[in-house]
Amino acid sequence: MKRHAPATERNREPIAAVLAEVLPVSGRVLEIASGTGEHCAFFAECFPGVTWQPSDPDPDALASIAEWTGELPNVLPPLEIDAAVGDFPAADAILCVNMVHISPWEATLGLMAGAGTALASGAPLILYGPYRREGVETAPSNEAFELWLKEKDARFGLRFVEAVSEVAAPHGLALERLVEMPANNLMLVYRRA
Repeated sequence: MKRHAPATERNREPIAAVLAEVLPVSGRVLEIASGTGEHCAFFAECFPGVTWQPSDPDPDALASIAEWTGELPNVLPPLEIDAAVGDFPAADAILCVNMVHISPWEATLGLMAGAGTALASGAPLILYGPYRREGVETAPSNEAFELWLKEKDARFGLRFVEAVSEVAAPHGLALERLVEMPANNLMLVYRRA
């Protein structure tokens, strides 16, 4: 069944603008935690020279992804991947939108381990979502969002960019770029050494 996430329509174009600057012109982009599949479908049309590999651990999400992307020639069938396990197929780039804050910390640890083995030297890991930064005031809307997340699951919450970068480093991933995005979100672009 095709799912819909209202935030996708608001953030997909700003995300695509950054992707245009950091994605390879060809190759395979692995999307971790594809959710509804709407982002993957939109980005596949924006970047037709790239092969998209969506994934998600949830069977209902996998069905939705297949509905959104099934007719697109540059999208592979979705894979069942649990980010926390960190076992990813080889990719020329990895994209992860809105997962880090809506998952246990173990999912971020697995994401970094998986990216460290799946990406070749120079390849990007691109993250999008709300984050905290040391010494930077967090927007009231993000503070309220975090309270809502923690009510759903105490293991969820906004992560510090510095903490994410710290767990990325042992896997050869260094933060290359931080981009301020609409609605108090950030894009973090890591590069594999």
